[in-house]
Amino acid sequence: MKITYFGHSAFQIEFGGKTLIFDPFISPNPAAASINVDEIKADYVMLSHGHGDHVADAERIAKQNNATIISNYEIATYYGGKGFKAHGMNHGGKFKFDFGWVKYVYATHSSVLPDGTYGGNPGGFVIWNDDACFYFAGDTALTMDLKLIPLTCPKLDFAILPVGDNFTIGYEDAAIAAEFIACDTIIGCHFDTFPPVKIDHNAAKKAFEAKGKRLLLPAIGERIEGLS
Repeated sequence: MKITYFGHSAFQIEFGGKTLIFDPFISPNPAAASINVDEIKADYVMLSHGHGDHVADAERIAKQNNATIISNYEIATYYGGKGFKAHGMNHGGKFKFDFGWVKYVYATHSSVLPDGTYGGNPGGFVIWNDDACFYFAGDTALTMDLKLIPLTCPKLDFAILPVGDNFTIGYEDAAIAAEFIACDTIIGCHFDTFPPVKIDHNAAKKAFEAKGKRLLLPAIGERIEGLS
């Protein structure tokens, strides 16, 4: 499994022989100017919710790759109506794709698409096959529902959690979330993009270390391997 960070909450993950793109906010992000969106490969585009800082490049990437968009029912229906291949889900449901299982899980946040269309309920994804399991949280607050993940899903090899605060959990609450989901290796996202989500990297890592957890804060364009 190979994980590439494109800034903010955007990731490319090669998993189960397919390439998944998560929450692609790339071209509007000045810090990600080194990333050529037109060169990004994807079989699936996974959207946690409808905010512009998560869906900005979804259509562009899906179109150039003939990729399938996976999201909640409302967002999938929205993109399906625009001619894209789409698969809608809802909280608690799971479906087996050609790369593995996907379960759409609860997130406490808000959701509206950039043109004002209702974006349904925000969520996250737990994804697994016989080789590995990981959790992409999207944007969320700290919630007791996170404790349901280890009760209903395979053991996580790693999780991607927001750590930037203001719009999502900050790193202090994210460290607690890591305990709730019983995961020792966390990749941080939703940090440093805008002034309200600038963080102290050393303080964030120490907050996780205090709970026996490891926090990775990748640089834009960095590739991570060996977590499964």
